[in-house]
This record gives sequence, C-alpha cells and structure tokens, in this order.
Amino acid sequence: MAKSFERKHRIVVLGGGPGGYEAALAGTQQGAEVTLIERAGVGGAAVLTDVVPSKSLIATAGAVQAVRDAGRLGVQAFVPGGDGKPVRPEIAVNLAAVNKRLIAMAGAQSHDMLQSLEAAGVRVVQGEGRLDGPGAVLVSTNAGGTDFDRVEADTIVVAVGSRPRELDTAKPDGERILTWKQLYNLKAIPEHLVVVGSGVTGAEFANAYRTLGSEVTLVSSREQVLPGEDSDAALVIEREFTRLGMNVMSKARAQTVTRTKDGIVVELEDGRTVEGTHCLMAVGSIPNTQGLGLEEAGVTLTDSGHIEVNKVARTAVPSVYAAGDCTNFFPLASVASMQGRTAIMHALGDFVRPIDLRNVAANVFTYPEIATVGWNEHTLADASAMAKAVTHTVPLSVNPRAKMIGFTDGFVKLFAWEASGTVIGGVIVAHRASELIFPLALAVEHRLTVDQVASAFTVYPSMTGAITDAARALHKA
Repeated sequence: MAKSFERKHRIVVLGGGPGGYEAALAGTQQGAEVTLIERAGVGGAAVLTDVVPSKSLIATAGAVQAVRDAGRLGVQAFVPGGDGKPVRPEIAVNLAAVNKRLIAMAGAQSHDMLQSLEAAGVRVVQGEGRLDGPGAVLVSTNAGGTDFDRVEADTIVVAVGSRPRELDTAKPDGERILTWKQLYNLKAIPEHLVVVGSGVTGAEFANAYRTLGSEVTLVSSREQVLPGEDSDAALVIEREFTRLGMNVMSKARAQTVTRTKDGIVVELEDGRTVEGTHCLMAVGSIPNTQGLGLEEAGVTLTDSGHIEVNKVARTAVPSVYAAGDCTNFFPLASVASMQGRTAIMHALGDFVRPIDLRNVAANVFTYPEIATVGWNEHTLADASAMAKAVTHTVPLSVNPRAKMIGFTDGFVKLFAWEASGTVIGGVIVAHRASELIFPLALAVEHRLTVDQVASAFTVYPSMTGAITDAARALHKA
C-alpha cells in the first residue's frame, strides 16, 4: 500500500523587513514551507536606511550631548593653552566616519538576519515579486524584470514597506535637497540644515544634527513641534530645541525648495524665505504597493495606497495578509513584527490575540526621548472619555536619580480609569525613556491597577521610582 504524504503549507512573503522577517520565522517554526522575496536586503528599509542607521546616528549625537553636559556634574575637560591657562577643547565629529560606521552596522545586521532565516530553513530569494491572483506570486530575479518564476502559495504575506514622500516643488537631488535615506551620503556636517516637517522624523534629525554641530532651522506647519505627541511632552522637546540654539519656525508651511549655487532656499506660503546649505524633507512616507497586483487579486487599498488589514493582519482576501508600513496600521517596526507573527499564526490556525493599537509602546528618539503607551489626552478627548479618566504627573525635577545624573527636564505621566484604577496609558519624557516605558506597557497590556503598580518594588534611587510615585498618587481609598 502506497504511503501518503501530507503537503506542507506554502507561504510566500514579499519583503524582508521586520514584518516579513518575523512572518518567515514564524512560518518555519510552524512547519510550513516558506519563501521570502526581498529586492534590497533582509531587514528592508528599517535596517538598511531607516531605523538602524538613524537611531545609531542619534546615539552618536547623544554621546556628544553627554560630553557637553558633563559640566553639570562637575566633570571638566580642559587642556593647557599657550599661556598655561586651561582651554576647553571643541568636540570634533567626523561625519564621514560616523556614516561609514552606520552603513556598515546596518549591513552587518542585515547579514545576521539573513543567516537566521537560512538557518531556520527559509528559502530567501533576492528579486522582486508581485501577486498573480490570490494564490501565487510572480518572482523576477533579473534587473529588467522580464523573466518571472511562478511560486504557488497557500498564504501570502505582503510586507513591502514604504519610502519617503517627495513633493514636486521640492524634489530631492541627493546632494543638497535630501530625504532621510540620503543623509548617510554626507561627508561633512551641514553648515546650515533646514528641516521641513516637525513630525517624529523631522524632530529626531533636527535634534541630532544640531547636537552634532549644524545650524538647524526647523520648519513646522503646526503651532507646536511633534503635533501628534502629548502636548506637555512636545513642550519639553521644543524648549530643549531652543536651548540648543535651534531656530524653530512654527505655523510656517514650506511651498517650494530650490537649489542655489552654494545651498538651498525654502520659500514659505506666507512669502518668507529661509536659506541654508542643505534641506531635509521629512514630510511623511508613501507605501510601496504600486504594481504588485494587489487590487487585481482583490486586496483593498486605501486612497493613500495603504493595504487595509484587520487586527490579525488579514486583507479582504482570506489567503493574503499584510504587515508593516504598507498597511493602514501603526507604522512602527515593532508593530510590523507583531503583525507578521500574528498573520502566520492566524493563517495556520494557531491561537492568536488580535493586535490592540492602544497597547503599543512608541518612542520619539529626541534628547530627551518621549515614550508613550495606551490612552493619552488626544485619544481620551476624541472618545469623549476624558471625564472618566484620572491622570497624575511626576516631574523628574523631584526624582533623586534624575538629579544625580543631571537630567531633570522631563516627567512621568500616568492615565487610569477613575472608577477601577486600571492603568490605561502613560507618557515618559526622560533620558532613555524607551527603556523606562516597559513597566507601563506591561500594566496596560495586562490591565493592572495603579495599586498593583505601586505595590511593586523599585530600586532606590531610580528613574522607575517616578512611575510608582505617579501610581501611588492615583490611589483611591
């Protein structure tokens, strides 16, 4: 009697960024046959041109800032001058060397991720793919994209990411007018960098380059920088920008950016102009969903070109899932990773918990950082739930650890439901707030009360002590 073999579930993943990478690993862990198609390199833009290099650049700027601020702690670096008197040396930043390190680091991370996929049994194909209906993908591995191989799939995960948005009136040239992907080609610190856009990307790079030594003008169309963040947190960052000597232009919408002989000119809608040597355009991103055969396969796209997905990363087509910045979900690498894992678990019938965006922890890598999770003043107001919530803020100026390290311009803010005391959100503005938000993320995820948070021991002295202080202040007898 012939022995029958059960065919493995076939998964094809388009894109090797955080979402595609995690989907591929999850698929092999579940015993599926997985093919991942990536045109640039495993890790995608997040590793090669976005998160890894940008946050590494910001870390370099943070090191410079720490040296400059060391005087607050009584640490002084002086060398003797010609007359024997102490002269404080300038901090030199070799941007070419910095960028070389960032690109090398990104390449090494991409290589490590590729090895992890191959070790797990994922078939990795360098090339471009597009859907051929809901159950197959056409893969091109040649430069012209004329020869295609057809790969059958039981499940398809689209994780193709996004790219910087470009304006017709401010076309990047890679030399003077730049997107954030092109910054790493610079060989020297820009003399005067004009940053158009005061969202997360614009604020982070403006902060970093000002710290590294550039004169920086931040052109913000809104009244306050970081308009999507907690208003108190954004105020702290704007105050820090001013302390650093940055020129923040509020309610100033850029109309055109043109290149001159030695630099650039930004023309504002109100007729004012700003001259600089370089311009960074940080005006959002657009999904890489064009020409992938998505709509022909029945996948629904938004007007902006993003793929519509539900809380388990499924599209309108049962066999097609999507993850990351190409979807209409939260554009964060951590969310993309969670979407990728969730998609595979759902497709293969494993237990899956739908993704709740209110449980997502996010961070703005300025100096200080802004970390958030859960409900905030914006979402509470939009849901008309402000009256049902209570909040308490602990300024870092009263935290002993913050005083010791000389970093007191920040706070911990906690949100809870008044009736139950359940923690529903938090905002932390502090040095390395990204590392401090995790206790609040756990509290929000597992619906802990302020009393439960307050009952946990924190080290004294520590920055996390401000979290339990905020929780104790919200105790209701």
